[in-house]
Amino acid sequence: MRSGFTALLWMSASMWIASGASAVQVTSDRKVSEAAIVEQPRQFGHVLGDVITQRVLLDAANENFKPAELPSAQRINVWFERRTPRIETAANGTRWLAVDYQIVNTPQIIESVTLPAWTLQSESGARLQIPPWKIDIAALTPVAGAARNPGELRPDRAAPTIDTASISRQLLIWTAVLLIVLAAWFGWIQQRNYRDRSSKPFARAWHEIDKMDEKAPEAWQAMHRAFDRAAGRVVQTETLPQLFARAPYLADLRLRIEQFFQQSSERFFGEVNPEHQLSVRALCRELRQIEKRRTS
Repeated sequence: MRSGFTALLWMSASMWIASGASAVQVTSDRKVSEAAIVEQPRQFGHVLGDVITQRVLLDAANENFKPAELPSAQRINVWFERRTPRIETAANGTRWLAVDYQIVNTPQIIESVTLPAWTLQSESGARLQIPPWKIDIAALTPVAGAARNPGELRPDRAAPTIDTASISRQLLIWTAVLLIVLAAWFGWIQQRNYRDRSSKPFARAWHEIDKMDEKAPEAWQAMHRAFDRAAGRVVQTETLPQLFARAPYLADLRLRIEQFFQQSSERFFGEVNPEHQLSVRALCRELRQIEKRRTS
């Protein structure tokens, strides 16, 4: 009786120890295996010969994850060949395992294929689970007339919206400022020209002669009126010295002015020689420029 009870007690203890060990193993497995943080390649737009990269974060649970062994460089399936992995350190000090895959085979049309899942184990026994990843691949020159996968064409990205209210407001303000400046400038030009025509003899003569034929008698008469206003009296060939005494700034064109009065006398009281006829418009323009420099 006692031996049967002892056997029953021993069996219960053995079952408890076995279940405890199993629980410890499960808990241990949960601690050492976790999903990795992976930067995967884009899922579209790949063709034969392209190299794509998976980057796996090597900081598991805030610990320095040291791989026990890096994946080997080999052909992993019909589509991909894995190159020798490398460990890179980012600017912030985190370490990443970069694994390159080259596309060594493609279908004739766009097709979704899978980078297989794999596991990376550390020296301490922790494991990182890298999940599978689907991408679209195609040949460099697809067969003409082959059926197209709907995933080949993708919609354009929407253009970012820009708040144009402030831009429109500034445009209106600066346009108004420009119009005001132009109006002020135009008004000043008109006012200056009007003042010149009112107070400056040759500016007024230029305004009259510019609208008529310089060979017309009216053009020569307009020049005579300008000389009269400059001298403050009627000017004739005999009284030219009084003109230069009253307006000495005209002395630079003395010979041209004397020629004008001589030809004017010939025009109105004698014969005109057209071969040597003076250009009234040119003379008036030069006198206007001298007058402007003197008063500016």
